[in-house]
Amino acid sequence: MTVTVKVKDKSGTSALLKVAPFRKEIRKTEPHKHNSYFEIIYLSEGAGKHVIDYKDYPIKPPLVFFVRKEQVHHWDITSNPKGYVLILKKGFVSESLDYELKQLISKASEHNVLPLSHHEKIEKLFALLVDEANFTVTEGLLKALLALLLEQTPTLKVSAPVSSDIFLSYKDLLSHSSRLQNNVAHYAHLLNISPQNLNFICRKNANQTASAILAEHIINEAKRLLLYTDTTIAEIAFTFGFSDSSHFIKYFKKYTEQTPKAFRLQS
Repeated sequence: MTVTVKVKDKSGTSALLKVAPFRKEIRKTEPHKHNSYFEIIYLSEGAGKHVIDYKDYPIKPPLVFFVRKEQVHHWDITSNPKGYVLILKKGFVSESLDYELKQLISKASEHNVLPLSHHEKIEKLFALLVDEANFTVTEGLLKALLALLLEQTPTLKVSAPVSSDIFLSYKDLLSHSSRLQNNVAHYAHLLNISPQNLNFICRKNANQTASAILAEHIINEAKRLLLYTDTTIAEIAFTFGFSDSSHFIKYFKKYTEQTPKAFRLQS
């Protein structure tokens, strides 16, 4: 019998963005994911670990965690936590006309955790967002928050490379797909461009091919299914559109240097 990963929804309301203090009673949770939103968790106090997908991250405040909608995570907290949780729905990004903000959100989603050296202003911005209802003001506060977070890592680039709107749309399609397909042409068709142009855009924006970016998403989702469910390897292969399980096994081993079965047993 196939076991699915538990899905939680903490958004509570129809609000496109919600910020609330981190609940102090949270200590240990079961593996779960949030299918409808991107989550940013800031902790100024606490200890233990936060497991995102198949990797353990020690809680050493101050730090911030980013959890994408497709990622499975759970907590094992050993001391009193303090901080904030920000829930960002896709509708907020769609409604915003601030291109630079969208780039910052995309850049933030590339990280799982960021240790913070300066966090006083960051904590104030989280606090201001708790009760803010004006969309334009919220946009500005979120933009300032993400810029302050990401300036503490050397990977931040807010330039506008060629056709980056298409690149962001491609990543968004992969992140929000209910069933990934191992077929770049399928996503190029949805974006109304040729596979060759999509590949060119991905190389310019991320120095990766379109197929390599797609492979990252497929491998990560396959790992989640192997780790958190009892879905068979044949079923996983079918899910991603592979013609047979042997093709999928070779594909998985190409990117991970181990078979799906070995990964499942090791984990």
